[in-house]
Amino acid sequence: MRTIRLLAFAAPLALLLPLSAQADNWPAGAKKDYMKDCVAAASQSVDAKTAQQHCACGADKLSEKFTSAEITQLMSKTTQPSAELRTRALDAIQACRAKK
Repeated sequence: MRTIRLLAFAAPLALLLPLSAQADNWPAGAKKDYMKDCVAAASQSVDAKTAQQHCACGADKLSEKFTSAEITQLMSKTTQPSAELRTRALDAIQACRAKK
């Protein structure tokens, strides 16, 4: 009887897993590139652990507030994103600012 209750509780959660996996808006490889570039830049001002935390927070904020297409534009190495998009991105990650 107890097992049935447990399965009844777990089944809906298991069905939601694929939805949570798709919540990440990062295109393939883009998040890894972002983290590498971000940590390298932030490490010049703060220690490596703080830089990693800052960059992970920024990646989460960008994932929350931007579509996959917008993240692709932000991460483009060939074309510069619009000033409006850059400003929105900077505003989104402002809460993650690493302190010395």
